[in-house]
Amino acid sequence: MTKKEHKAELRVTMRALAAELSEKYKAQADAAIATHLVAMPEYQAADVVFCYVGTGWEINTRPILEHALNARKTVCVPRCEAEGIFTLRQIASLEQLAAGAYGILEPDAGAPSLSVDQVDFAILPCLTCNHLGQRLGQGGGYYDRFLAHYRGGAVLLCRENLIREEIPVEPLDMPVPWVLTENGLYEDGTPARLG
Repeated sequence: MTKKEHKAELRVTMRALAAELSEKYKAQADAAIATHLVAMPEYQAADVVFCYVGTGWEINTRPILEHALNARKTVCVPRCEAEGIFTLRQIASLEQLAAGAYGILEPDAGAPSLSVDQVDFAILPCLTCNHLGQRLGQGGGYYDRFLAHYRGGAVLLCRENLIREEIPVEPLDMPVPWVLTENGLYEDGTPARLG
């Protein structure tokens, strides 16, 4: 089996597992993840925060986005521009988000654009990952393209029940230094202190 085939098979498995998680577990895990995240010194020190907008099975990032906006940080979120490509668009309120490509909430085309170099701290999704920060996404390559150019601090959000240590990795797959679950923060595979 090729790595590409292994990834496709793992995506099917992980989507099925994600669909079986109870609403109670997801809500508790998501709340704990948000609490852990805003305690991270790297997040607290960041002036410009990039964060995905959680939808459907993903971790609810709304509390994180609201916290960042209330803390007067510059907040940018992805806006899908073409297959595999998003731009970073600044928002001042969650009210600016509407369903766009693939039903994902995003700002309209008039929202100010930021460059990758302006971001101090990035909060990224995954379908699954391991504690080393090797991630499996949806397969569109959006975040791998972002990570290929990004040099700031980044954290992957993943519920502990969806962590898998065996992640098929290809040369273009970019690892993320921090992984945050409801159980806490991992840095390069090792449990780390949050503050």
